[in-house]
Amino acid sequence: MTEHARVLEQLPGHLALRHPAPADHPRLQQALAGWWDGLGGEAGALQRQLLVPRLFLQHFADTSFWVERPDHTLHAFLIGFLSQTDPRVAYIHFVGVCPEGRREGIGSALYDRFFTTARAAGRTQVRCITSPNNRNSIAYHTRMGFHLEPGDRIDDDGVPLQGDYDGPGLDRVSFVRKL
Repeated sequence: MTEHARVLEQLPGHLALRHPAPADHPRLQQALAGWWDGLGGEAGALQRQLLVPRLFLQHFADTSFWVERPDHTLHAFLIGFLSQTDPRVAYIHFVGVCPEGRREGIGSALYDRFFTTARAAGRTQVRCITSPNNRNSIAYHTRMGFHLEPGDRIDDDGVPLQGDYDGPGLDRVSFVRKL
C-alpha cells in the first residue's frame, strides 16, 4: 500500500477511508461516468471525467478522500485542495457517492473530514461550484451549510448563476461556507 493509500479509519459497514492514489484514477473515471443517473447524457459523463484528471490524485491526495468497500470497490470520494492563491480558502472540486450508498451519511462524513483538514491548515472558508442542472447538488450543499453566491443572473427557480464560468455556455452555481 502506498503512503497515500494508507487507511485513515474504518467507516460503517467496514468501509475504509483513505487518501486516493494515482492508481485509483481508472476506478474514479468509471464512477464519474456512471454515478450521476445519466445527468447530461454521454456528453455529461465525458465532461465529468475531464474535470478530474489524474493530476488531482497526484498533487492533491493529502486533502482528498477515498472510501472503498472491503473488496476495494469505490464507494465514495471527495477531491479537494487548499487554495494556493487565497490562504483563507479551501476548495472542494468534486464529490461522489455511489448510487446504492447515498443517504447513509458518507457524503457528510467526507465533507466533515475535509472541513477538519481545512481548519487544521488555517482555512476559514470552503468554496465549491456545481452545474445549474444538478438540482440534487444544489439542495445538498444548501443543507450542508453552504450559501449561494450572487451571480450575474438568476435562473427560473431563483438560483443565482455565474454565466460562462467554465467557458461559453458552461454556467455554474457557486457556493461558500464559513468554517
